[in-house]
Amino acid sequence: MSLIEIRKRSLTVETVYHEGGPPVDVPLRLAAACAVIRNPYAGRYEPDLLPFMAELRSLGTLLAQELVDTLGRDKVEVYSKAAIVGVDGEMEHGAVWHEAGGWAMRTVLGEPKAIVPAAKAVAGAGYRLMVPLHYIHACYVRSHFNSMEVGIQDAPRPKEILFALVMGTGGRVHARLGGLTTAQVSVHDGQR
Repeated sequence: MSLIEIRKRSLTVETVYHEGGPPVDVPLRLAAACAVIRNPYAGRYEPDLLPFMAELRSLGTLLAQELVDTLGRDKVEVYSKAAIVGVDGEMEHGAVWHEAGGWAMRTVLGEPKAIVPAAKAVAGAGYRLMVPLHYIHACYVRSHFNSMEVGIQDAPRPKEILFALVMGTGGRVHARLGGLTTAQVSVHDGQR
């Protein structure tokens, strides 16, 4: 029996043309794919979460592929992941997404090196979570530090979890604060 029962999914796409400065030639696109599932461990302590984490790889792949189909695989430059656990669950029920969601994005994107940033919370329905983003090949590219809000108005219910993956096509519009640029990434260790 599957541990994953999806109640609903959402796809949100933001297109940023400017941030008060001149409109850019190529707008920034950010997208968040979310799935709301039943929490199989709501209301009880489960000592072994590894089977759940392993099964979530398929959900991660589904969401990652949706984002790649939306944005274009070769255009994705930033990524992140998030989980909002309903109040009958615990933080560790969202932490399973670190491996499953990160693995899925790395696989679909061709094994980028940078760590996949994350955010998670235990909260009620309608909670909104700011998810940090950074460059997929090196986490110290300052121009690509950004965030996107995720959430769904009626989720997660107390016995649910909202899992999200976020990708985007570039750094902040009008980024101009120096630091390592994407063209300077050379070490290929996920950092610089």
